[in-house]
Amino acid sequence: MNTKNAFLFILLICFSIQAQDLTFEEYNPISTLVVPSLLIKKSKFPFIDVHGHQFRMPTQDLSLVIAAMDTLNEAIMVNLSGRTGEDLIKAVKNISDHYPNRFVVFANINFEGAGAEGWIKEKVAQLEQDVKHGARGLKVYKSLGLRNKDSEGKRLAIDDSRLDPIWEKCGELGIPVLIHAADPKPFWDDFNGDNERWLELKTHPRRKRDANNPASWEQIMDEQYNLFRKHPNTTFISAHMSWLANDLGQLGNLLDEIPNMNVGIGAIIAELGRQPRFAKAFFEKYQDRILFGKDSWKPEEFPTYFRVLESDDEYFPYHKKYHAFWPMYGLDLPDEVLKKVYYKNALRIVPGLDKSLFPN
Repeated sequence: MNTKNAFLFILLICFSIQAQDLTFEEYNPISTLVVPSLLIKKSKFPFIDVHGHQFRMPTQDLSLVIAAMDTLNEAIMVNLSGRTGEDLIKAVKNISDHYPNRFVVFANINFEGAGAEGWIKEKVAQLEQDVKHGARGLKVYKSLGLRNKDSEGKRLAIDDSRLDPIWEKCGELGIPVLIHAADPKPFWDDFNGDNERWLELKTHPRRKRDANNPASWEQIMDEQYNLFRKHPNTTFISAHMSWLANDLGQLGNLLDEIPNMNVGIGAIIAELGRQPRFAKAFFEKYQDRILFGKDSWKPEEFPTYFRVLESDDEYFPYHKKYHAFWPMYGLDLPDEVLKKVYYKNALRIVPGLDKSLFPN
């Protein structure tokens, strides 16, 4: 073998070794499967995103957001990051001055220090003012149950009785409470090869929790359901399908038991797409309790949601491998179910939305 051929042979061996030495993070093959597919860039019906976030709404130019919404067929965005007080007032004014029927805001409450003298009276009064100034609901962040401390420095449980006047006031005012409790259960599980979220925890290590940090996943979620049970006259939307999109049987049991509980589908579409027949049956059974929501505002990711909900496509990828390394399938939902998920349920639950933007 001459020198040139020997050099090429060595390069070939090195390339072969390198090709075999892939990490799971790097391995992301392009499927060779050829089947009919339907790329859906615009939803079949106009929709309401009940889980939107626009953190700069008090001052931002909303025209760019509207342009992107129009390409998707998004009629109304519910901005859950409405904050409170002057920030909320400025956000509502920005909306009313430019696009009064395309955005609404939910108020937020800082639960830190609950139990201090005068704390609950102040928070309830502020909530009343926020609703008076245009808030259409209350968004509760996952910090309640995970990070918030009471006035004595103890973990503040979601169902702490000292917070009851807030939920009672929401019921009295006729506004829904959209609550994000905990995070996916695997974040609390052992970090090993059996953990389905291994890649996400490897690439986002700060999301990993010890089994009881700051409480078990089961305890935190049970606190949320206990809250719903304690306040039957208040409408609740459990974000991210209560982290039970991978156990729809259990979620169905909860919906059967708790009639004032609803769920949003933000950030869990990959769970639905891997069980198309079971998920379709679930959507048909609970079609009045499910609301469309995306969570992060990334217009390029919405078509994945449309494809799962509307098409009967087979074996297509999710847009984030670390969330879902498995392929997905379309649910092919009936039109009437789609209409309820896309807008009818939100029109019923969130007060003051412009119904003229939607078909019957």
